Amino acid sequence: MAVDPRQVVAGFLTLSMFVMLGNMIKHDHFSSPGNELGLEATAAEFNTMKLDDNAEMDNINTGGVENLMDADEEVKPCWVKPSPKTQPANGFVTFSLTMGPEYHISQITDAVVVARYLGATLVLPDIRGTELGNKRKFQDMYSVDKFVRSLDGVVEVVEELPDEVSAKKPALIRVPNRVTESFITDTIQPMFQTNNYLRLAIIFPSVSLRPRETNNNDLDATACLAMFTGLELKHEYSEVARKMSDKLKEISKKSDGKVLAIDLRTDLLDTKGCKTTRGARRKGCYNTDEVLGFLRTVGFSANTTIYLTETWWHKDLNNLKEEFPNTYTKDDIIPSENKGEFLKSSNADLARALDLEICSQSDVFVPAIAGLFYGHVTGKRIASGHTQILVPQSSASTQASDYISTYISSKNHLAYKCYC
Repeated sequence: MAVDPRQVVAGFLTLSMFVMLGNMIKHDHFSSPGNELGLEATAAEFNTMKLDDNAEMDNINTGGVENLMDADEEVKPCWVKPSPKTQPANGFVTFSLTMGPEYHISQITDAVVVARYLGATLVLPDIRGTELGNKRKFQDMYSVDKFVRSLDGVVEVVEELPDEVSAKKPALIRVPNRVTESFITDTIQPMFQTNNYLRLAIIFPSVSLRPRETNNNDLDATACLAMFTGLELKHEYSEVARKMSDKLKEISKKSDGKVLAIDLRTDLLDTKGCKTTRGARRKGCYNTDEVLGFLRTVGFSANTTIYLTETWWHKDLNNLKEEFPNTYTKDDIIPSENKGEFLKSSNADLARALDLEICSQSDVFVPAIAGLFYGHVTGKRIASGHTQILVPQSSASTQASDYISTYISSKNHLAYKCYC
């Protein structure tokens, strides 16, 4: 695709010469609990985006980007379902889902792994929103049948604790995300042997989704099973996401373009985590003008259909809309009968679940915010073979392939331990 050199220059002036987002996960960043970005990247191990003021504007070959994104990758599960448990469950594990669907995936995975190792019964979690007192049942958002069937023979699941157990006080344990076998053995198991009723509080000292070496194939398979087959939106909610995706595809067919999903949230741009930090000159997210400059640089055509993970239209999006007229937020494309339920602030986790589904199914995904959402969208796309993920790139690059997420190009995402 031909690229106007003036567009390249304008794009890089707007971007202030930032280098590739794909220099992944090198520093832990801890945001304050009162900061809304904390919901996006609490104690996050960011995929950092470095600004380079001294990069030269060389000739950039972006013509191959679309070709690189055309072919899907054929994958299949690399794990074998864990062998059925032969001993009856001995005790119970409880926990809650918090902070949104990208965190729910990780929390479910850790809880299932712990319950499997201990031989315990897992109690369906409740779901707690960001507002005090905002709580719903698991089945209000997710399919209980799908969850139980996926774990059949692996972990026993019950909807509620028996009365004689619920009357007792559980042992509360803080469990780091992607819990290790040694942590279970050294910290969790001794407490379970003393009190066979545990409540897990899953915390996020980092959100690295890079693979790591382990020696327990059973727990590895259990983690793959839980992460990629456990959680599924209940049918009426997944239908909303499907209708939104279908509408975007219909628009793109009329304009003969691609559907590009961008995780962009202007409500986070003024928060601490999105600011450039001193010294390292690193930032956690891009604003609209920076995203627009990147799209110009890569060479997306004006007929591209763009889905933004914004809920409502914001005046800062006007420049993007001017150059890419087929740009939409959730409010623009969600069925009118569903707006009342999904778009109110108390149901932010439902709105984010729609984003997760649409970003996982679009032709192309561009993360403008670093964090766990990016990581889990990437995992879902790897599992389905849709590995077309683009990240911003330094002006020093001359290769189209450098725009591909290094999660994909370097295969350094844990999903590649589950699918190959």
